[in-house]
Amino acid sequence: GEWEPNIFGGNVNLEAKKFLQDFNTAVYKDFPDVITIAEESSDFPLLTKPVHHGGIGFGMKWMMGWMHDTLKYFKQDPIVRRDFHHKLTFASMYMYKENYMLPLSHDEVVHGKSSLIYKMPGDEWQKFANLRSMFAYMFTHPGAKLLFMGDEFGQTHEWNFRQSLDWHLLKFPLHKGLQDFVKELNYLYKNEPALYENQFDVSGFEWVEANDEDNSIFIYLRKGKSENDVIMVVLNLTPRVFDYKIGVNEGTSWEVILNSDDENYGGSGVSADVVDEEDDSWMHRPNAIILKLPPLSAVILKQKKIANKTIKINNIIKKEVLKVKASVKSKMK
Repeated sequence: GEWEPNIFGGNVNLEAKKFLQDFNTAVYKDFPDVITIAEESSDFPLLTKPVHHGGIGFGMKWMMGWMHDTLKYFKQDPIVRRDFHHKLTFASMYMYKENYMLPLSHDEVVHGKSSLIYKMPGDEWQKFANLRSMFAYMFTHPGAKLLFMGDEFGQTHEWNFRQSLDWHLLKFPLHKGLQDFVKELNYLYKNEPALYENQFDVSGFEWVEANDEDNSIFIYLRKGKSENDVIMVVLNLTPRVFDYKIGVNEGTSWEVILNSDDENYGGSGVSADVVDEEDDSWMHRPNAIILKLPPLSAVILKQKKIANKTIKINNIIKKEVLKVKASVKSKMK
């Protein structure tokens, strides 16, 4: 029937709100290691804020918008992804509004929606390459992770509670490679503070390149509490292979720690290497690197600090080189 206004004239069920606040308060008081998680799509405010701050008190909330936008983007053929570029950048506008969990739940692989692997475009190889990239995006994006069983190895059938998962698929290299890749993502997520320490704090994320829709490339940093804990993620979501110039901070070098295109995971085997380092500024940063980008891939790099002494020496060399260039130019005149 029609809703009835509460005593303030609004449409919030005040009794239900009070119940949820009391529920979360009681749970966290007696079981502090438990996490309560809300699945909610009406954008009700302050769901994960503490009760004593006026919130509902849940530990986390499903990030439904992220899920819908991510699947919408990755379903697209790479040739038209430039028109959907904003689907992967929009979440950064609100991702710290709540303590979010990124959900790829059973809801997305039932009732005719198809399995995750069959949501991906292209031939068999491209489907797996796309899914590996999507999982890398998920595991390196701020927020906790929820991945439904079977998705980690490319279950082909929709979920059916009447039967087991298709474990026999692990006999096939692409499925086994996908499982191994997710295993490595879990290892990185557990062992790299940059991927979890500030997952609910705005200081834990920074865009490096969010606007290259023509090439369907996304580059961002994840940061831990220490200035030395920095991860760079580079997504190349077209089948192109090319060298890409990326702005970096002075005094840093970068090491590739995971490449979704590695042959061990079913990739083509294009090596994602830092092929060059440049001193000129790029992307509003003082230095740059040239990174070879494999097709339909996610490349994860870890920042390596260079000693201050080395930075000073490099700066002295740069100044001397500039002096020599200026001297040569003046003599040529």
